[in-house]
Amino acid sequence: MGGLRRGTRRRPGDRSRSLKPPMTAASALHRVDLCAVDEVPPGTMKLCEVEDGELVLVVNLAGRFHATQGICSHQYFELDKGFLTGDSITCALHLSRFDLESGEPLDPPAELPLAVFPVNVEGGRVLIEVPEGPLEVNL
Repeated sequence: MGGLRRGTRRRPGDRSRSLKPPMTAASALHRVDLCAVDEVPPGTMKLCEVEDGELVLVVNLAGRFHATQGICSHQYFELDKGFLTGDSITCALHLSRFDLESGEPLDPPAELPLAVFPVNVEGGRVLIEVPEGPLEVNL
């Protein structure tokens, strides 16, 4: 499955959304170059493959870039096959909708949020800044 790892499933009634360990001062960050800005015109999205075959979805909403894990947290399905609705992405498989800012699921059946990555745009390139090692995703 392209190097993606399964996240921890929550128990019924568990409202905790933090599935990633907290980042410490000792955590080393590195930048990952995803694509050129002109590859993602406003109102579109692009699925980018990064180290170890992991997938990141880049979305351009009116010139503001967002980056989330590229696979739905409910069931393995590439999110670029879905559609944008305002500030959210809808997975085409079961119609789960996710907020692009927070990654939170807005509609069932998804319960786990999407991993969201901070975006920098420099020199016409879309970059994310993440801790060293494999990308943390929720599946």
